[in-house]
Amino acid sequence: MSSVFDSYGAYYDLLYGDKNYAAEVEYIDNLLKRYGKDTRQIIELGAGTGIHGSLLAEKGYKINGIELSSQMVARARVSSGFSIQQGDIRSLRLNQTFDAAISLFHVLSYQVTNEDILETLKTAHLHLRPGAIFIFDFWYSPAVYSQRPESRVKTMENAQAKITRWAEPKIYANENRVDVQYKIHAEEIQTRKTDEFFETHSMRHFSLPEIDLLATATGFERIQAEEFLTAAAPSENTRGVCVVLRRRP
Repeated sequence: MSSVFDSYGAYYDLLYGDKNYAAEVEYIDNLLKRYGKDTRQIIELGAGTGIHGSLLAEKGYKINGIELSSQMVARARVSSGFSIQQGDIRSLRLNQTFDAAISLFHVLSYQVTNEDILETLKTAHLHLRPGAIFIFDFWYSPAVYSQRPESRVKTMENAQAKITRWAEPKIYANENRVDVQYKIHAEEIQTRKTDEFFETHSMRHFSLPEIDLLATATGFERIQAEEFLTAAAPSENTRGVCVVLRRRP
C-alpha cells in the first residue's frame, strides 16, 4: 500500500471535487453524538488531504490525523484543531488515547489481508479509552457480488488542470478483493503539460459477520451498521456500509 496515492495523491482533491464532504461530516458528527460520550479528541486513521478532519475541527473536535502517503500529508489542510502526520495505521503507536476513532472513505477496505485489517483494528483499540467508539466505512460484500464493479471513466476540471481517470476492476472472489487498475491522464490548463500514469488500488470488501468476527478478535463489539450517509439498513444494494464499534473494557 506504500505506493498507492504516491502519484494519485497529486490529483486527489480535483478527482473528488464533487464529493459532498460537508454532508459526510454532518453524518459523522451525528454518529459521534449518538453513540459517543463526551467526544472531543479524535484520531483519524487514513486522513487523506485532511478535508474531513478540518471540517470536524470546525465543529469543535480536536482531530489527530494519520496518513501513510507523504504526498497526501504535504497537501493536507492543517487548521486550528486539526493536525496530521505521516504514519502507518497498521503499526502506529502514539502512547495516547482518544475519545473516538474514525476511518473514512473506505480506508479499511485498503487493508486487504487478514493481518492488515487485524493490525489496523488493534491500532484503533490501543488508541481508544474503554467504551470509546470506532466509526468506519467499507465496501459491502453483498453489494459487490450483486452489483459487480464495472469499468468507469471520470473527468474533472478546474482552473489549474483537467484530469481523466479510467477505472478497470478485476474481481478476486475467493479473496473478497477487487483490484482497480487506474489510468490517469492530467493536463495543466495554462502550460498544456501532460502527465499520465497507472496505479492499482486493491480493495477488500466485507460482510457483517466478518466484521463482527474481526471486531471480537480485537476487543470491540459492533453496536451499529447502516448505509453510509442514508442510515438505511444494509442490503445487496448498499455499496458502502458504515459501522460503529465500541471498545470493550
